[in-house]
Amino acid sequence: MIHLEVPLAEEQVRELNVGDAVSLGGVIVTDRDAAHKYMVQTLIRPDVIPEAERSLYQELRRLLAGGAIYHCGPVVRQTSDGRWEFVAAGPTTSIREEVYEPEVIAHFGLRGIIGKGGMGPGTLRACQEYGAVYLHAVGGAATLIADAVREVLAVHKKEEFGAPEAFWVIRVEDFPVVVTMDSHSRSIHQEVEAASQTALQRLVS
Repeated sequence: MIHLEVPLAEEQVRELNVGDAVSLGGVIVTDRDAAHKYMVQTLIRPDVIPEAERSLYQELRRLLAGGAIYHCGPVVRQTSDGRWEFVAAGPTTSIREEVYEPEVIAHFGLRGIIGKGGMGPGTLRACQEYGAVYLHAVGGAATLIADAVREVLAVHKKEEFGAPEAFWVIRVEDFPVVVTMDSHSRSIHQEVEAASQTALQRLVS
């Protein structure tokens, strides 16, 4: 098990290989469909960022430089003193963000993407070019993963996007993940798909 603390240096990430088990700690950000679309269409592609969005943009620049995004729509609750807690924090399917993720990696200097199911060739190329990895979290273990979330530091866009789609800024400890796409152009998801296609062709030929 390799223990890593966010923010991550490019050198650390390029030492990782498909199959490495990682225990992740530090501050990460949850980010799903609405948040990815917002980042790309409002913060990355326009020549001028709207005045109302500049504060969040600067905060995301700080959090995501060397940082990690978690594809997660958490179940949350608010305590009597106003703090937020994660009740369940399982990963969501990552491929939905394929259309956005390469631009997010390039623009923000992202080093880690956490989710389930893997991503496509665009993200794999971005991982190789910029020094990032895809980290697979175990699906079906939402309550156990929530135990790794030690603190909710902030939430952004909850009223606009809804709780599952909001940017949740969380501090994690001993978050178990496995590298399934690395910066050396390897993707276990592509390899399994290719092997499955070969096996299928043998069966039907």
